[in-house]
Amino acid sequence: MLRKERYEYVLDHFRQEMPRVTTELEFGSAFQLLVATLLSAQCTDKRINMVTPALFARYPDARSMAAATVEEVYELIRSVSYPNAKAKHLVEMSCQLVERFNGEVPESAANLTSLAGVGRKTANVIRAVWFGKATMAVDTHVYRVSHRMGLVPATADSPRKVEDYLMANIPEADIPNAHHWLLLHGRYICKSAKPLCEQCFFNEHCPKRLKNSKL
Repeated sequence: MLRKERYEYVLDHFRQEMPRVTTELEFGSAFQLLVATLLSAQCTDKRINMVTPALFARYPDARSMAAATVEEVYELIRSVSYPNAKAKHLVEMSCQLVERFNGEVPESAANLTSLAGVGRKTANVIRAVWFGKATMAVDTHVYRVSHRMGLVPATADSPRKVEDYLMANIPEADIPNAHHWLLLHGRYICKSAKPLCEQCFFNEHCPKRLKNSKL
């Protein structure tokens, strides 16, 4: 199967099985999505959704969180990964939003990545989920699945290279959904340590069946 055919095969399946899909993070505003996405780095969405209700009840917007101390935010997020650094980033990011953007989350990638703790992946999530832009956020799941399913070549050895390759080969209309399709497939089926190949729709055409495959 040529790579172009593989893309068509994979995307056709997802279009039929998951026509409407979005992040599993829970949020009520652009600011809350930004906070939840920042917190989710190297942590599960399930854990984040356990933490954010109390956090958002106390700090529902940038202005209220900007007035908090790092220690106060830390106490509410201490069960997530790297709570010290994330608490510091959240307070600093909130102050920047208030000072530079009147408390609103900016739309452009440049403005988003200028905020404390916000990298390219987080910015792409915000732009896709909240603003509806055709951006591809590449996390560990998307990176792994893209390689395992033969959607990208071995030379795509960084998140940015994977992002660029996927963006060049996935129709623009599918890109906002494609991030979630690949992410959820990696989270629940094509897992890192023990992939559930017997439950995978793509098992018969997986590159692991190719001669000399490293999968």
